[in-house]
Amino acid sequence: MLETVEVETGVEPRAAVIWMHGLGADGHDFEPIVPELDLEGAPPIRFVFPHAPMRPVTINGGMVMRAWYDVMNAGGVRREDVAGVRASQRDIEALIAREERRGIAAGRIVLAGFSQGGAMTLQTGLRHPERLAGLAALSCFLPLADMLTDEVSAANRDVPLFMAHGTHDPMVPLARGQDARDRLLALGYRVDWHEYPMPHSVCAEEVADLSAWFRHVLKGA
Repeated sequence: MLETVEVETGVEPRAAVIWMHGLGADGHDFEPIVPELDLEGAPPIRFVFPHAPMRPVTINGGMVMRAWYDVMNAGGVRREDVAGVRASQRDIEALIAREERRGIAAGRIVLAGFSQGGAMTLQTGLRHPERLAGLAALSCFLPLADMLTDEVSAANRDVPLFMAHGTHDPMVPLARGQDARDRLLALGYRVDWHEYPMPHSVCAEEVADLSAWFRHVLKGA
């Protein structure tokens, strides 16, 4: 089981948000966003921020850092390590199962993530066999995109899907996020798409939009 940081917005949480960080960060990275979301009045939520495993990352010269999977540069195109993606998907599935054992049903669990963590949100959530409350994928792209059609879960065909990207993102260009959005729209998903005038980061307007979205998808928790 992955090590995690947990923040609860109230006693006896009735919903959970499992939030994956980006490449080279750790579970503490998005811990400060919980009070910024200002979810007072929403059901008590347990935010779970897992630490990705430590591994060498090829595009960073083999430096060992927290990463959900290795990333390689193949002919100028970034490619994700398929085995690593699948392994991290299983790790996130284990976190979902743990929340269920703690009394929170899949329908009250949101997966969220930034950058590589956002990619893992899409990878895991779109394939999860039980209907989730929602997926929030920030400043990211669609991993293993060519395999998705054959692997999608019917249970999450209509899952609420919040996607956001910075228009000045130098790390994950806006076009990669838009391509992910367009592929999902072509498959029939309903994407709540947002663009913000920011680099590879999170901004106040985005946090406000996320707050409203969390309130909406978890209102019945």
